[in-house]
Amino acid sequence: MFDLHRLRLLRELKHRGTLAAVAAALSYAPSSVSQQLSQLEAEVGVPLLEPVGRRVRLTEQAEILVAHTEAVLERLERAEADIAASLADLTGTLRIASFQTAALALVPAALGLLRDRHPRLRVHLTQMEPERALPALQARDFDLVLAEEYPGNPNPRSAELEQEDLLDDPLHLALPQPVEAAPTAALRSLADHPWVMEPEGTAARHWAMTLCRNAGFEPDVRFETTDLLLHLRLVEHKQAAAFLPGLVWRGQPRTVALAQLPRGQRTRRIFTVVRRGRGRHPAVRACREALLEAVALSESRAGRR
Repeated sequence: MFDLHRLRLLRELKHRGTLAAVAAALSYAPSSVSQQLSQLEAEVGVPLLEPVGRRVRLTEQAEILVAHTEAVLERLERAEADIAASLADLTGTLRIASFQTAALALVPAALGLLRDRHPRLRVHLTQMEPERALPALQARDFDLVLAEEYPGNPNPRSAELEQEDLLDDPLHLALPQPVEAAPTAALRSLADHPWVMEPEGTAARHWAMTLCRNAGFEPDVRFETTDLLLHLRLVEHKQAAAFLPGLVWRGQPRTVALAQLPRGQRTRRIFTVVRRGRGRHPAVRACREALLEAVALSESRAGRR
C-alpha cells in the first residue's frame, strides 16, 4: 500500500513544477520533500523522477501514480462534502479566487448573503487572474475560482475541473471621444491612437490583439495593467482607447463614450470553477447560489438606471 501523503507530494510536484515550489507551498524544507519522494520511489520500486537540467520531471510511471492519486483525492473530497452536508450548519473556510471586475461587482454582495445565511462559514478571498488562479485551484490552493472566457478564445478544459456558468458580460470599445461609425470602422479609427490593454500572456490581451489585427492594424499599446479601473481612468482622461467589460460599471453610470464591437465579439463568459467532486460541498453550493443572486441583484439595479 503506497503512502498517501507521499503520493500527494508527487502530485504537488506535477502541478507546481519544482521541489522548491512544493516545499514553499507546504511549509517544508526542500530536502524533506526530496527525501519523501525518494521513499515513495523505494515503495513503488521504479524511478519516479528524472533530471532535466537543474529541474526534475515525472516519469511515465509517476504520471500513472498521479492519475490514480487524483482519483483518490476526488473521492475524499466527495466524502468531505457528504460529511459537511450531514451537519446542521456550514463551518470551516472557503477559499475563493476572483479576477478584479467580478471581485468588485459581484463578490461583495455574495459575501453578504453568505455571512447572513452561514455566519460560521469563514470565506477567504484572493484577487488573482484566472491564468494563475486555475492552476492554483488544481494544486488545492483554492476551493472555487471565478474565471472568464473571451469570444473565440476558449479555455483549455481540464478533466479535473468542473465549470458552472455565472453570466455573459457585455464587452465594449471605450473611446476617448464619440465616433459615429460601424463597429469595425470605429475600431479601425483608433489605429493610430494609444491603447491600454492587459499584459502579454493573458486571455484578454490575446483576444484584444486578435480583434485589432482582424480590423487591419497593430495597436499601439502604451499602457499595460490588469487593473481595469486604471483602463477606465486612462480613457476618461483621453490618454488611451480600451476594451472594457460591462462589469466595470455594474450599477454605476458610464463615464466614457462606447462603441459596439463586431458581431461575435460582444460578450465574455464568466463562470465558476471547482475541482471535480468539490461541487457537491455545501459551502461551494452556497457560494455559487449567492453569486447567482448577486448577478440578479446587480442586473436589477442596472435595469433601474
